[in-house]
Formats: sequence, structure tokens, C-alpha cells
Amino acid sequence: MMEAPAPRADAAPMNPPHEAGARSLRFTKMHGAGNDFVVLDLRDGKPAPDAALCRALGDRHTGVGCDQILTIEAPRSPHAIARYRIFNADGSQAQQCGNGARCVAAWLVRDGAAQGARFELDSPAGTHVVDVLGEGRYRIAMGMPEFAPTRVPMAGQDAEADAYALQVDGDTLQVGAASMGNPHALIEVDDIAVARVGMQGPALQRHVAFPESVNVGFAQVIDRRFIRLRVYERGVGETLACGSGACAAAAILMRRGRVDRDVVVALPGGELQIAWPDDAGPITMAGPAAFVFEGEWLP
Repeated sequence: MMEAPAPRADAAPMNPPHEAGARSLRFTKMHGAGNDFVVLDLRDGKPAPDAALCRALGDRHTGVGCDQILTIEAPRSPHAIARYRIFNADGSQAQQCGNGARCVAAWLVRDGAAQGARFELDSPAGTHVVDVLGEGRYRIAMGMPEFAPTRVPMAGQDAEADAYALQVDGDTLQVGAASMGNPHALIEVDDIAVARVGMQGPALQRHVAFPESVNVGFAQVIDRRFIRLRVYERGVGETLACGSGACAAAAILMRRGRVDRDVVVALPGGELQIAWPDDAGPITMAGPAAFVFEGEWLP
């Protein structure tokens, strides 16, 4: 057998050393009902990741892999213990993420920054009360759903409706719409397993009715207390879970009288409990948050 030639003395090493002076980045990998995140602690004033770094972190082959990157930062409001921001895996920013909010809450509880059974968090969409339920579960007050077309936002619609007839790839779809601080569209289907998520999801995101694009939910009502849901998210694609999407879907179906005011929403990654006692108060979402691993990103 021939021996491999010895490497040249001036050849570059196969694994080049970490660049001198380059800043490593500690992170925590977490998930909420399968919706997975890279969590960064930026409370010391470190800069938020730019779009290129978000794409690198989010890559499931060459990076850490995640749906979103969550940054934990100094609070914005006087009673909150921290602020979080949400960056999609494609580098775009999001206004709300319910599963991410629970993961941030769990991270702060483990860190010791959150004390007691209730505290507040700032998000891009507002300030949210968090209740610690125990056994890795948290309840988040997600704010008031908004249905006016201008608030979603939707274009070309003058009046609020339970459903809007939209032409999508030659089909007329009856689409509900709501904002949870981010825009959501909802299509009811007879069988979630065969819903055309990969086709109708991106088609609606490109539709002129949604000038800021939209998160698209596909819901199957099983009974008045149980919904099955799949969500095609902006900047991500189909995810295992979407907390704000679960809230929007439940709120739309509650307003139609299709389900009760306290329902289980089953997503591919797990179940969320959504409650909206009446139109005058916030909708709440309860579910799990789990730690996966700690790591260090080497630039």
C-alpha cells in the first residue's frame, strides 16, 4: 500500500485555528412544542445578529439550525425584567412569537433573573405577563387579537369580515385574518393531513391582499374544544409549532362560533392551550418550553 504524502510545511491546516481577536458567541438551543430557537443573551449590550449571522446560525446543515433566533436584552418598560427580539432564519425580523416567549421566560427563570410565579416581558409587539405553571410550562398573555383589515394589515378590504374570498392559483379560498402583533391568515380544511400547505401557504404570502406578507394557518376543527393546525410562517416555511398562529386561529374560530373560548390547539410538534374568555381581554397561550443544549458559535 502506498503511503500518503506528508503535508507540505507551508500548506494550510485542514481545520484553521480560531481567528485571533474574533468574538465567539454563547448560545442556548431551545424549543417550544418543536418550534426551535437559538437564544442569545445580549443584556450586556452586545449587538444583535445581522441578517448574515442569522442565516448562518439558522442553517440546519452548516449552522446550529433553528426556526428563529431570539435575543434577550435589557427591558424597555419599567416593570418588565427583559426584552426579547425575534429574527427569522432567513434574517428577517418578526414582531411576535408565542413559543419563543415561553422559551425566553424559561431561560430567564433558569438564569435567576425571573423570580416568583409571575413576571413581565417586553417584545416587539408589546409587554406580556408570564405565569409560571410548573413542570416546564408557561402561560403568556399574548395581547388582543385585531381583526380590522387595516390592522392585519390587508389591502383591498374596506370592512371586517369573518372570511374574505381570495383568488389563489385559480381557486377561491375563504380566508380569515387577524393580527397578533404579526399578520395571520387562516384557512379551514376538512383534513389537515392533506391540506395544501406547501402550495397555498407561499401563494397567500405573495398575495396582493397581504402587503407585508402573512403567516398562513390551516385548521381542522375536531370538536368545540380541539383544533388541529399547521402553519406556514413568514421567513421560515412550515414549522412544527407557531404560538401566535395558534392564538390567531383560535380567535378567528371563536369569533365564528366554531369553537369554545378555551381550546386545545394541536400542532405537529405538540399541543397548546389557548384561552380567550371574552373580546375585552387578552388571549393567553399555555404550553411547554424545553432546553436542548448549550453551545459556542465560533466566527
